[in-house]
Amino acid sequence: MWSPRRRRGRPKLRSVDSGRAIGAVWGSIKGMTANDPISAIENLIVDCAHDIDDDNLEAWPDYFAEDAVYQIIPRRSFDQDLPLGVLYCEGKGMMIDRIEALRTANIFEPHTHCHLLSQPSIKETGEGYKVRTNFNVVRTMQDGGMEIYAVGKFLDAIVFENGKPLFQDRRVVLESHRVDILLVVPL
Repeated sequence: MWSPRRRRGRPKLRSVDSGRAIGAVWGSIKGMTANDPISAIENLIVDCAHDIDDDNLEAWPDYFAEDAVYQIIPRRSFDQDLPLGVLYCEGKGMMIDRIEALRTANIFEPHTHCHLLSQPSIKETGEGYKVRTNFNVVRTMQDGGMEIYAVGKFLDAIVFENGKPLFQDRRVVLESHRVDILLVVPL
């Protein structure tokens, strides 16, 4: 409950009352548990982005089911149902190989990513969940230069295995067909 106090003609909020209001809201949020599938899906999406941003790429395949598909594809190709994308991995094994190659064979200028994610739109299906999350990835180069690197949407099919959400299919649909050749790190 907000309780205004008059001070020079303007109401002032008392911290005790605003603290109660915040406590009431927090109490309703705390009622959500890890068993809530929507919260678990949101955590999956955010945790995956954070691991990429933090260069913890070896954890990236663990967000996927064993036979999952991961594809980065320009919107134009996606809209025309053209199969050729920028990157395609079928199964966790290909994803693991991708990261190992990135660490040992690929040569590229060091850089970091920072994902900015929208709130996901989540729809339950008979087999799991269909999820759309818009994203913007900012890339920072070693010299400090920053640029918008990629903008688009994640279109995910998510399943639960042993109570844990996993990507069964993740399509990264890029707004632009112009893709930087430096696309070595998953989005």
